[in-house]
Amino acid sequence: MRSTSLRRPKAAIGMAAIALVGLSACGGSSSDDDADGGSAGGGDAIDCSVYEEFGDLDGKKVTIYTSIITPEDTPHIESYKPFEDCTGVEVTYEGSKEFEAQLQVRVKGGNAPDLAIIPQPGLLQTLVETGKVKEAPAQTAANVDKFFGEDWKAYGTVDGKFYAAPLGANVKSFVWYSPSMFEEKGYEVPQTWSEMMDLSKKIAEDTKGEEGVKPWCAGIASGDATGWPATDWMEDIILRTAGPDVYDQWVNHEIPFNDPQVVEALGEMGKILKDPAMVNGGLGDVRTIATTEFQAGGLPILDGMCYMHRQASFYAANWVEAGAEVGEDADVWAFYLPALEAEGDKPVLGGGEFIAAFDDRPEVQAFQTYLSSDVWANEKAKNTEGGWVSANTGLDVANLKSPLDKLAAETLQDEKAVFRFDGSDQMPGAVGSGTFWKEMTNWIATDKDDKAVLDAIEKSWPASSK
Repeated sequence: MRSTSLRRPKAAIGMAAIALVGLSACGGSSSDDDADGGSAGGGDAIDCSVYEEFGDLDGKKVTIYTSIITPEDTPHIESYKPFEDCTGVEVTYEGSKEFEAQLQVRVKGGNAPDLAIIPQPGLLQTLVETGKVKEAPAQTAANVDKFFGEDWKAYGTVDGKFYAAPLGANVKSFVWYSPSMFEEKGYEVPQTWSEMMDLSKKIAEDTKGEEGVKPWCAGIASGDATGWPATDWMEDIILRTAGPDVYDQWVNHEIPFNDPQVVEALGEMGKILKDPAMVNGGLGDVRTIATTEFQAGGLPILDGMCYMHRQASFYAANWVEAGAEVGEDADVWAFYLPALEAEGDKPVLGGGEFIAAFDDRPEVQAFQTYLSSDVWANEKAKNTEGGWVSANTGLDVANLKSPLDKLAAETLQDEKAVFRFDGSDQMPGAVGSGTFWKEMTNWIATDKDDKAVLDAIEKSWPASSK
C-alpha cells in the first residue's frame, strides 16, 4: 500500500471535523526538561524559551508542503499556532493532491518548499538522493531519540544520516469484531495466533447451520490499487511467523521474495482467506474477496454475517459512514492481531509520515524541532476530532478524542511493540504497487498456487534494485 492517507475513503475526511480549542499560552514558562525542546505533554502552556537558541525569529517565514488537504489540513494549521505565537514565525501551509509528483518536480527545479510531509520512506530516500534534503538539526534528533523508538528513527535515516522526524502514524495490525456478538456466544478476544485460529474453527463449527455466516469477511478490491489489503495481510503474518529481521530482509530483497519463510507465511494466510469454511461471511465464496471493495469488506459484521475482519485503524471511518458506533462497548471494536506468543515482542504493522527539510535556516530548524516534540503531538491531538495518532511517546493518550485513536496510540506506545512500516510501500514500485498487488489478487481470484504467485513476484523484481 503506497499511501494510506491518499487512499483513505471519503468518510475519513468527514470524521476530521475541526475542534477549535483554546490556543496554548506562550511566554517563557518553565520546563523541567528544556533540553528536549518542549514542555510536559498535554499541558496548557508551552516553553517558548526552547526556541531562543535559534536566534531572533520574529517576522521570519517558513513554508510546508503536503498531501494533506482540506478539511484535514485545519488541525495541522491550528497546531502550528503556539509555535507561531512564541517565535513570531509565520508558517505557510500548502496542500496538494498532486503532492508526490509535484514535490519531485519542484525539488529538481530549484523550487522546493522549506519542509515537506513525506508519507513513504522510499520517497524520502529518492529525495535524499537528489542532494537537496538537509540533515535534521541536533535539537530535532534529540527529540526523536527521546520520544520515538529506534525503528521509527530508522525510517527517517538514509545511509546512516538522520533527515526526517516521524509525524503521524496509523496501525494496521487490528481485527475488527462485534463485542455483543462475542459476548452472546461466549467468545473471548484471542491473545495468541493459535487462539485466534482455534476461535475461527469454533465459530465455523458453531455457524454451520447458519447460511452464509462465516468466521471472517474480507474485501481487497480498490480500483487500480486492487490487492493492497492482501499485501497488508501477508506483511502482518510474515512479521509474526518469520520475525522482524526476516521481514526487513524480505522488504529489502536481501532474501528472495519467494524465500521458504515467505512461502510458509502465505500458507498460513491461506488457512483463513482461502478456506471456504472461514470466509467470506455475508459476501459469498472465497473468490468474492477479490471483487469486494475493501471499504465494504468488514460491514457484514453489522448484520451478524461474519465475526472478524482484519483491517487498519483508518477503517473506523467506514463504520461511521455505515451508521455504526465504534467503541469497546459499541457496535464494533478492534483487537490487536495476535502475535504467535502472548509474551515477548508484539509486531505492529503500520504507516506514517515524516518531515523533511530542504533548507536549514534557523526558523526552519526551529519549526522542525517543534514538530518533533511532545508539545506539537499533544496540540495536534487536541485539534483533531478523529483519525490521527502518533508514535510519539510524549503524546498523552487522553488528548485523543476517538476511542479507536486511543487504542492505536496505546498499541504504538506499548513497550513490547516492534513497529515495521508497510512493506509494499518500501519496495520498488514495479513490485510494491505492481506485481505484489496483482499476484495477490490472482491468488484469490484464480486460486493461483502459493509458490507460483511468489515466483512471479520474485521474477518481477527490478534488476537495478537487486
